[in-house]
Amino acid sequence: MKKLIPLLLLIALPAAAQGYPAKPVRLVVPFPPGGPTDIVSRLLAPKMAAALGQQMVIENRGGAGGAIGTEQVAKSAPDGYTLVMGTIGGLAVAKSLNPKLGYDTLRDLAPITQSVSVTSILVVHPSVPAKTVREVLAIARAAPGKLNYASSGNGTITHLAGELLKLTGKVNIAHVPYKGGAPALVALVSGEVDMSYENSLIITPHIRSGKVRGIAVTSAKRSALLPELPTIAETLPGYSASGWYGLLAPSATPKTVIARLNAEAVKALRAPDVIDKLTGQGAEPVGSTPEEFTAFIRSETDKWANLVKAANMRAD
Repeated sequence: MKKLIPLLLLIALPAAAQGYPAKPVRLVVPFPPGGPTDIVSRLLAPKMAAALGQQMVIENRGGAGGAIGTEQVAKSAPDGYTLVMGTIGGLAVAKSLNPKLGYDTLRDLAPITQSVSVTSILVVHPSVPAKTVREVLAIARAAPGKLNYASSGNGTITHLAGELLKLTGKVNIAHVPYKGGAPALVALVSGEVDMSYENSLIITPHIRSGKVRGIAVTSAKRSALLPELPTIAETLPGYSASGWYGLLAPSATPKTVIARLNAEAVKALRAPDVIDKLTGQGAEPVGSTPEEFTAFIRSETDKWANLVKAANMRAD
């Protein structure tokens, strides 16, 4: 029955919403080009643009773990022409990291749909002589602070995954933040950093080519994409850190417009070619309702606030 809701909403839209959009829609990606958020956005945008009958222009605006681009959209006109592909960092973690953040997610933004859920993979540069989580922990314990890991920015899932490992494994591993997943990946592959918790969307080809070594997945269950990799939880029980992305608009955007956008986004996420491309890279299409996405953001905010406090995490 859930699958019928977006279509029924679209049929029931009043005439005003049927005229939307009358011009191109801007989709802000709060990270540099080439990262996982950018990949998902560029996969969905053409499908949504075709259905909406207007171009969907992607604008990359990185910085502060996704908070800069997210704040830009939160302060934009609530007319449905400026959207954001938000992430766990900018939506559920930023407020805990920075009490002076210029926006409040559920006050200033209107959730449209959770797009995908993505597993991260603990990977090391080949120069690091570790093949298991236990061996990574052993190296870290032998030389506290010498081993380091890259993240796509403070408050991102790659940062959260790293701090959670440090807490649960009781080790000291230095954090090296970058301004997005793509630059963090370059740093890892080049050997500038020792390890990272890279999104499966961008790291899988590098694991298979041998440029990096896959150690374990951060999700609670093993990945169907790389079933040979164990979970970190198999070594550290209770460990779980998965990323996710979703579409949002400024908070006062008309509900009819939100409903139209939800319908087209969910339809795009259920297109067979989109499903194949996402699942083939370790991502799981979601396509929730605005209400479901709102409740999910609230629960994720509460969950990660405890880690931010325990790990004494700071904003950029």
